[in-house]
Amino acid sequence: MKKHIPNSLTCCNLICGCMATGAAFYGNYQWAVLMIIIGAIFDFFDGMVARALGVSSNIGKELDSLADIVTFGVAPSSIIFYLFTEVHCPEMLIPVRHLLPYTAFLMAAFSALRLAKFNIDERQHQQFIGLPTPANALFWGSIVLGAHPFLVSLKFNTVFLFLFMLLFCMLLVCEVPMIALKFKNFTWIDNKQRYIFLIGCLPLLFLGTLSLAAIIIWYIAMSIVFHKITS
Repeated sequence: MKKHIPNSLTCCNLICGCMATGAAFYGNYQWAVLMIIIGAIFDFFDGMVARALGVSSNIGKELDSLADIVTFGVAPSSIIFYLFTEVHCPEMLIPVRHLLPYTAFLMAAFSALRLAKFNIDERQHQQFIGLPTPANALFWGSIVLGAHPFLVSLKFNTVFLFLFMLLFCMLLVCEVPMIALKFKNFTWIDNKQRYIFLIGCLPLLFLGTLSLAAIIIWYIAMSIVFHKITS
């Protein structure tokens, strides 16, 4: 029975992703984001449990990627899809307004590409190359909850939303090394980047629903800075 435990956790992640997607299409952002967070928790533990029980398998790896595409690719795309229907549209784009929400699924495609690259890239054992899909999904969940009044105001519009989404699509597949919170030991020398990142996260926790978005922006900025310093 124990060999089925990790795959069961992965399937729970997949179910959470499906529920998040369904909620997003109804504009229920709170439920969608909650399901993405719970899915991320299942995603964190499935691999850990598989290694602890010694039951890692090829089917588990494939299932994990498929679940992640839904929870961290399709679900945030669905959130952006509904957001497009709420955001102010400039007059010049009104004739194609009904088509704009479908551009949100570019995020799902780039997320799938990001996951495929991760599966075959040997460089990503101790660091990530490009923004991890869970971080991207949690960013969009946090920003849509914490900044919703601004996003649907006249100060923001569909052009900004599209460009912002496109930026994060690029971050998913860029060749910039990103910090991975994988500790082999707890020395300062070997984990300086990780400790600086975690210390910087502490004041950001007081931003409420925008905390996750702020932490992920900090994560991206720190990763880029350290990459420039060390390259």
